[in-house]
Amino acid sequence: MAAIRKKGFGLTSQIFVALLLGIAFGFIFPKYAVHLKVFGDIFLRMIRMIVVPLIFSALVVGIAGTGDFKQLGRLSLKTFIWFEVATTFALVLGLVAANVFKPGSGVSITNLADVSAISAAAHKPVDLMQILIDIVPVNIIDAMSRESLLQIIFFSGFFGVATAAAGKHGEPVVKFADSILQIMFRCTAYVMKLAPLCVFGTIAFTVGKFGLVMLIPLAKLILCLYSTLAIFVIVLLVTASLICKVKFIHLLRAIKDPLLLAFSTASSETALPSLLERLQEFGVPKHIATFVLPTGYSFNLDGGTIYASMAVLFVSQAYGIHLGAVQQVMIILTLMVMTKGMAAVPGNAMVMLAATSAAFGLPVEGVALVLGIDRILDMGRTATNVVGNSVATVAVARWENALPDSVLQKSYARSYGAPALLEAEQPIR
Repeated sequence: MAAIRKKGFGLTSQIFVALLLGIAFGFIFPKYAVHLKVFGDIFLRMIRMIVVPLIFSALVVGIAGTGDFKQLGRLSLKTFIWFEVATTFALVLGLVAANVFKPGSGVSITNLADVSAISAAAHKPVDLMQILIDIVPVNIIDAMSRESLLQIIFFSGFFGVATAAAGKHGEPVVKFADSILQIMFRCTAYVMKLAPLCVFGTIAFTVGKFGLVMLIPLAKLILCLYSTLAIFVIVLLVTASLICKVKFIHLLRAIKDPLLLAFSTASSETALPSLLERLQEFGVPKHIATFVLPTGYSFNLDGGTIYASMAVLFVSQAYGIHLGAVQQVMIILTLMVMTKGMAAVPGNAMVMLAATSAAFGLPVEGVALVLGIDRILDMGRTATNVVGNSVATVAVARWENALPDSVLQKSYARSYGAPALLEAEQPIR
């Protein structure tokens, strides 16, 4: 187990201070702030260069390291049951909130931005069979170069199963994959030292370019989304706490660094490497953490699904178009598929919103209404994705009886730095 992190001005504090300084700098010096995006871009590229080998090695270790196909099948079933229940609840909650608060009512639809590219993408027919076919990569190197997450997960899972079936011949591969995984963790530690600079540059750029005034016209949508995300997290945490008998407030303390980083950068990828390590430190066995978490990045985007369902109704309300109960049920069914199939598509939220709007006869131009504040919305939904997948990983571990109470007690003590328990602590890997 990694040593206890020093108290005081740690990474979380640094990121938070950088966030505040970035907002202030962007507001006071907008002309200079727009040039600071380079810091965020460099950091994100460094994280992206780690993500692909990390996901591949993590899934191979998680699947082949299990060594028990019956256990693997059970783990997969429980994982996807949790994902589907959480996703469905998120979609329904988004629609209910939009119907109750009506964030699109009274919004001006004039002076829309140019959304020709999104409009063109939206009017392409959505071929669900082709989406299913595209999950299987023709060339895994090409899939990795394009960062096609679903294809990488498919190949890694397939490769992991074959490695496990190879028996002794597969053991060197598992050890090699585990070595890669540990090296990627070390690379992550190096890159994370640049996180505060990234947050400062990214936030300063956003405020400097768009200004704080961008929040005023659509403040109702921002408030509605963030309130709904908060309700989802509270309900999810309370429900999971009752079912799994876990004090998830300690889990939130354990993942606070990757959570704040994901919120600041509006990128789940930035949080994945450190989040995977923190969950293992929390006590989740490696074979579960390395399977559930990467898979959740494609199949369990809770914040994104809440936003998608709410945003479709937002567009309909802005244009005064009524969508009945049957149509809203069809929206849920449509988004249940599309949020999986488009999980790894760059700018997937906007494309998904435009495509769904077009499918239900809504003006695609309405997507432009949220373009100006999408960054603010993305921060909240990204943070919710991180929390949702962390809860899913711990819940599945408890469901598998792989995270006993004795380990949890040590994790709780560690979150407050209780020395008595920590001295006797043994590595949990």
